[in-house]
Amino acid sequence: MNNYRNDWTAIDLFCGAGGLSEGFRQAGFHVLAGNDIDESAAETFKLTHHEAKFLHGPVEKLTAPNFLKAAGLAPGELDCLIGGPPCQGFSVYNHQRGMHDERSHLFRDYLRIVNGLRPSWIVLENVTGMTSAGGGEAVTAIVERLNRLGYEVDFRILKAEEYGVPQERRRIIFVGNRHGLPIAWPEPTHGKGKLPFVTIFDALSDLPALENGEDASGAKYATRAKSAYQRMLREGSGKVLNHAAPRLAKINLERMKHIPQGGSWRDVPFELLPAGMKRARRCDHTKRYGRMSWDGLSSTILTKCDLHWGAYIHPDQDRSISVREAARLQSFPDWFEFQGSKTEQYIQVGNAVPPLLGRQIADAILRVESAQTSQTSRAAKAASA
Repeated sequence: MNNYRNDWTAIDLFCGAGGLSEGFRQAGFHVLAGNDIDESAAETFKLTHHEAKFLHGPVEKLTAPNFLKAAGLAPGELDCLIGGPPCQGFSVYNHQRGMHDERSHLFRDYLRIVNGLRPSWIVLENVTGMTSAGGGEAVTAIVERLNRLGYEVDFRILKAEEYGVPQERRRIIFVGNRHGLPIAWPEPTHGKGKLPFVTIFDALSDLPALENGEDASGAKYATRAKSAYQRMLREGSGKVLNHAAPRLAKINLERMKHIPQGGSWRDVPFELLPAGMKRARRCDHTKRYGRMSWDGLSSTILTKCDLHWGAYIHPDQDRSISVREAARLQSFPDWFEFQGSKTEQYIQVGNAVPPLLGRQIADAILRVESAQTSQTSRAAKAASA
């Protein structure tokens, strides 16, 4: 895939902890710079991306020359600009979502930086709610503006589980280039007629058991790797980082005792339910107080792995999952250490693009580039013959 070059470059806007850039690095890109406003995410990115220069602060106050200077590049020399503008303005969990939310307009800053950097390729990620918020105005604006800047661009909704991530996660991905090359999309590798989905057992079963509120960060693995997925994520790591169980109230521990694998709030005795959920219809809050199943996929990892938010109870331990378990379900390697408070760490994990999905997107781009290089080389040889 990288037979022709080993100097592919990328810059990551709105990089957060660096999930997308980690995926691109795994594919062979050199991530030269990153930007985010979040201070704890900045510390994580700097700790885990030694090759990159980090530009801290709101992107609105940064210019393309700032990024070019940090990366040591001139306009037109960058191979790929990647990034995911903050998605809260489009999220289905934001019931006032829409284009009136100021966070919905940060994609315009991404486009402004594209105009200044002139990268060969662009990759932009966001939540699927972007397609409906404001009548899909943002999607239309992104495609039309990139076209005006000279980019052929397409977008698709990709399912993370179809690329080996043990999680049901849907995201809209825009891919484009300014050289008239085919738009590159990764072929699904998992699912019907392909490899079986990576399960929660495949992802978590080698990690140390935790009691409610217990912190086992820095401990050894409980067992040898039990799956190819675990072997992949454990490479380069000799201990378990960020592995602490949130301390839950006694009433939540009592509720969890009644919830089997695959179960939810419906399995909790009525008298133990929170007051608001006693008024809920049986068809409401389908993921609340959900317990994961070893043989299933995780629901979408959010910025809180909170019992009230979804199915984040460990399959057979009465506790919610740790930051490391959430990171495993997002496909972060185990050496990737998250900084900041536990709350901030969950936010970083939940906001990230799964590195494995990022790697597949990057691989697809490199396949197109390599095919083009090969074709150009053959044409040159034929012309000189």
